[in-house]
Amino acid sequence: MFSRPLFRQLPRWGCRAVGDFPAYQQPLTEVTTLSSGLRVASQYTSDETVTVGVWIDAGSRFETKENNGTAHFLEHMAFKGTKRRNRIQLEKEIENMGGHLNAYTSREQTVYYAKCFKDDLKQGVDILSDILQNSTLDQAHLDFERGVILREMEEVEKTTEEVIFDRLHLTAFHDSPLGYTILGPVENIQSISQEQLRDYIQTNYLAHRIVVAAAGPVDHLKLTQYADELFSSFRTGEETRSEVKPNFYGSELLYSSHEDGNLAHFAVGWQGVPWTHPDSLAFMVMQSIIGNYKKNEGLVPARLSSNRLTNSIANNVGPGADSLAAFNTSYKDTGLFGFYGQSDEATLDSYLDELLFSVSSLAFTATDEEVERGKRQLKTTLFGSLDSTTAIAEDIGRQLLVYGRRIPVAELLIRLDAVTTEQVKRVAKEHLFDRDIAVTALGPLDRMPPLTELRRRTAAARV
Repeated sequence: MFSRPLFRQLPRWGCRAVGDFPAYQQPLTEVTTLSSGLRVASQYTSDETVTVGVWIDAGSRFETKENNGTAHFLEHMAFKGTKRRNRIQLEKEIENMGGHLNAYTSREQTVYYAKCFKDDLKQGVDILSDILQNSTLDQAHLDFERGVILREMEEVEKTTEEVIFDRLHLTAFHDSPLGYTILGPVENIQSISQEQLRDYIQTNYLAHRIVVAAAGPVDHLKLTQYADELFSSFRTGEETRSEVKPNFYGSELLYSSHEDGNLAHFAVGWQGVPWTHPDSLAFMVMQSIIGNYKKNEGLVPARLSSNRLTNSIANNVGPGADSLAAFNTSYKDTGLFGFYGQSDEATLDSYLDELLFSVSSLAFTATDEEVERGKRQLKTTLFGSLDSTTAIAEDIGRQLLVYGRRIPVAELLIRLDAVTTEQVKRVAKEHLFDRDIAVTALGPLDRMPPLTELRRRTAAARV
């Protein structure tokens, strides 16, 4: 989708020059590809601190059933000591710098980053390169981290939204590693070995799958020199992995319970599109159109909201509908689009009916007003989030992995402004109307309609 060059002819807004708009004055993102294939990228900002990190094209979807959980386990082991720094030395060095070191793992990416003062950039890069290339993977620390990860799993399982989304992936992509959880099953956590960790690094941590990204008062030339000097141990070459596009299944995974006072939690997902699909921006706009809802919250009363779905929930479904959040998740070769909600048991059927009708009806009833409002809200979300060096570095690293480049704000604005109501209708008709859905739910589900009935409602009409 974003492979085309920025348009030469930019639209005119009154008599002001395009360059007068702040969005078109975004600082340049400099990118250098080293001889190893590793990419170095940075954006200069006027701050006293800098965020530098390593974004790796590796996550839980590149695991097997036997080693699921390895990518996340490596994240824990990275901070337990290297050949040059033991755990205490590493923690003291970060503390003495006044810095911050963190990491996270997703289904397709693993990220390690440091936030430090601008004069400590080389030291930050050195620490990152050390924990990624020289971790000892000590057996004693490995055994200790098993307990830490199992406790983390217990905390995750207390967060219903995370449980729902893990189960939605499991039911939608149940014959693919994309359906695996990031933490992995208990039996794997208890048995993952040093050999499995090293094998995962050897297979996935290749130079051409790595981006070193930084944001802040950064000299790009120096950052490139540091990366070239310090990240020299990663294997080079264009070795390919087995990356089979996952099948999407219309299916359901339900967990019924009847504890007093519990709400029913549910998620419904359609097959979405990859990051680079031509319709990816239309999906983002549709997510914005559907929006979020929380009973008794918001500046404007829900009954008076200009959001059609929010208004309908408040006026037609009633107080049993507790909350709603639309989601749109893209991956390399597929995606998940849908909604997550909560309601009491008595309202569950009518609430699902209202939500399914509202999503599928975008194919025929989306209005110019809704699309324009959705685009404005999306712009606020996209650009309002880039308010720190960490957020900017994250944006750079992620975009280089998924698009192969950092999309200029000007280009993104032009493409977003080009999304039309007719395009939204077409995309909704092709991907959402009368299409298979994956469903998961937990809680009091006695009034949960069967999957066949929910599937029928994706094409239902109202008189």
